[in-house]
Amino acid sequence: MAHVKTEKVKLLHRLRRIRGQLEAIERAVAEDGECARVLQQATSCRGAMDGFIAEVIEDHILEHMVDPDAPRSDPRVLAAEELVSIVHTYLT
Repeated sequence: MAHVKTEKVKLLHRLRRIRGQLEAIERAVAEDGECARVLQQATSCRGAMDGFIAEVIEDHILEHMVDPDAPRSDPRVLAAEELVSIVHTYLT
């Protein structure tokens, strides 16, 4: 995943927060937590993972599908930006 090196610290922080969320779910289950609370924590974790996935997809699109020297008005750049927007809308 060389294309995410510039975002590596941000992504690692996000993953650590997700790990914390997973650990909280594990504790809630181990302690016979309320079902509604466990489900709420699980859906929050799923949302965090979706956000992580959206960031990695965006980095991939912008790194591998768009010429960094292309003008912003280039149809391929506009299409890539639209695709990134769609991914973020769908996943976040």
